[in-house]
Amino acid sequence: MLKRTNNCGELRKKDAGKEIILNGWIDRIRDLGGIKFILLRDRYGKTQVFFDPNENNELYERAVTLGIEYTVAIKGIVKERPAEAVNSDMETGEIEILAKDLEIFSKSETPPIYVNREEDIAETTRLKYRYLDLRKERLQRNLFIRHKAMQATRKYLSENNFMEIETPYLTKSTPEGARDFVVPSRIKSGNFYALPQSPQIFKQLLMVSGFDRYFQIARCFRDEDFRADRQPEFTQIDIEASFVEMEDILNFGEGVVKAVFQETIGYIPETPFKRMTYAYATDTYGSDKPDTRYGMELKDITEYFKDNCTDFIAEVIKNGGCIKGFEVKNKASLFSRKKFDEYTDLAKSFGAAGLMWIAKDKDKAEPRSSIKKIAQKEINEIINDGIIEEDSIFFALSGERKVINKILGQLRNTVIREETEKAKGFDISWITDFPMFAWDEEENRLVAEHHPFTMPKIDEFEKYADDPLRINGQCYDLVINGYEMASGSVRIHRQDIQKKVFEMIGLSEEQINSKFGFLIEAFKYGPPPHAGMALGMDRLVAVITGEDSIKEVIAFPKTATGSDPMSDAPSVLDEKQLKELKIDVKN
Repeated sequence: MLKRTNNCGELRKKDAGKEIILNGWIDRIRDLGGIKFILLRDRYGKTQVFFDPNENNELYERAVTLGIEYTVAIKGIVKERPAEAVNSDMETGEIEILAKDLEIFSKSETPPIYVNREEDIAETTRLKYRYLDLRKERLQRNLFIRHKAMQATRKYLSENNFMEIETPYLTKSTPEGARDFVVPSRIKSGNFYALPQSPQIFKQLLMVSGFDRYFQIARCFRDEDFRADRQPEFTQIDIEASFVEMEDILNFGEGVVKAVFQETIGYIPETPFKRMTYAYATDTYGSDKPDTRYGMELKDITEYFKDNCTDFIAEVIKNGGCIKGFEVKNKASLFSRKKFDEYTDLAKSFGAAGLMWIAKDKDKAEPRSSIKKIAQKEINEIINDGIIEEDSIFFALSGERKVINKILGQLRNTVIREETEKAKGFDISWITDFPMFAWDEEENRLVAEHHPFTMPKIDEFEKYADDPLRINGQCYDLVINGYEMASGSVRIHRQDIQKKVFEMIGLSEEQINSKFGFLIEAFKYGPPPHAGMALGMDRLVAVITGEDSIKEVIAFPKTATGSDPMSDAPSVLDEKQLKELKIDVKN
């Protein structure tokens, strides 16, 4: 074979006159003045090649038979392009190759999707032909950045004495928040393995084992409903360390993120990252993963309505509720009454009774408002105090603070997504002091807010034993551009506290021993204080590359229904396999 001497992205003007061999795919074909031009592509770049019949007519006739996506080898001479023919949009745009020989490795049918340009096609079609989709320049760049992110992670953590240790894929089903993917055991009929939702228990056991700094670029599996930023299988940067406190883990987390950004795109985030408590984030942005680049902080305007006698407003204030909202700047002129009605319906779909809005139109004396008839005085005072700028809108809700914070947060996210230009840069924050527990209305019991291995704040754990929803955990999330990027905590290393937490979330002694007996047993033998975190590799790379979906940074992702159109997974098992596993499938 004509084996390449160079790749398609490296030749420059200084290489003029050299004889070279390139291997790759034919990206484009052009005929110009009796000369055949092709653009040859590999993952490193593109190089223009031309076949001149005056130089070699037999070779030119062979080149005429070439088609898009043929895989070829071309031997030729590097030529400097004339000044008027230089392509400044290509890194190899100052040169081209005069072909001297051609070898066709394989031919291609007309591809069912475009490889050399982006197009708006159905996701199922893209994923069915993912091996073609992955030839696109954008996706090749994304996966290269992912590769560099993994390299940077391993380098930073290894330099800080973390050991990379693999943990099992086939393990025991445990209640960790999402449904497990289960794997039937043929040898132990009626028994099942579970694929790990995370390596949580095993990394804690590694701390008990004396490996004081562990990391793993871990595959995790969760059988849950899918969204743009979720997949049934995903990758996380998993770290755990002994004899540390929360500050140590935050420092390591910042080190990993900084190293990844610097190695992949040359960006150096400012450290330490800013911080806010869970209570502040939810009260100010209506979310525990806020993107603060857009402003739109929630403001309490209850004071303006304290003398308002309208029934629903007076009732809210009397019952200890509040009136809160946020300003959307420079949008009033773009909002018709119909659009306000659409946002009112949206707020109702989030659980609000209605939506109050005030629009201060540009160059108009009188504001528009849904509450103008019942709150003209209050509206004037709010505008006079500068709460609403010219050409801006104020959306507001009334009710219990915690409830309307959440609804306003959802409304704020919708406004950001639909009404604003995508902000540039990276907004990085730690969110700390999460509640230790939450109340599950469906199951009518306490559940762990993070997971049941999180160390509570000891003073609150003792003080609020009878009111556990007031207990905060020693846990933390990393948020970048409104996405939860990492989650972690100081772990429970005391057997008595761990058992108490299990009991508080409703696990019986039998369930504790059945689900976590080996962890409780291990905690009898001198477990060290330890803490850790898991950082989402897929989401981190998606944010770095500017993609909205993690599917764009995963080589072979699943659809929103968890299926793979290319391999046709999941699929049915044949009767022989089912019989071996002693499984009877019922409709």
